[in-house]
Amino acid sequence: MYSIQHVEIILYVVNQQQSTRFYTDLLRLQPSLNVPGMTEFILSSNCKLGLMPNNGIAKILQDKTPHPDDGNGIPRCELYLLVDQLEAFYEQALAAGAVLVSEMEDRNWGDRTCYFMDPDGHIIAFAEKIKSS
Repeated sequence: MYSIQHVEIILYVVNQQQSTRFYTDLLRLQPSLNVPGMTEFILSSNCKLGLMPNNGIAKILQDKTPHPDDGNGIPRCELYLLVDQLEAFYEQALAAGAVLVSEMEDRNWGDRTCYFMDPDGHIIAFAEKIKSS
């Protein structure tokens, strides 16, 4: 049987240094790797968030897809993070300069969630499970 051992989500970004500062502030984490062409943050024991410049991934993709620069500012993915202390993450996102897309709200799938946008247009959701009474 096959299994997935680790997950790494890589966001394509216009400016690696700017995005590294943004996610360092947003997540209150220092990168575990920060070299030209890739920044990584350890989100949990089996998940990392990577930041790769658009031009770097364009070299790998060659001419088989549109250049990532063509999608800047368009929501291309959602990073959904289940957290504790949702209000603290909400405030930290605002302080980091994230653009508020949707206020904290109880959602019909059982989470209280708020949505933000990063400098490249990627959507970041912070959520916590709704406590049942």
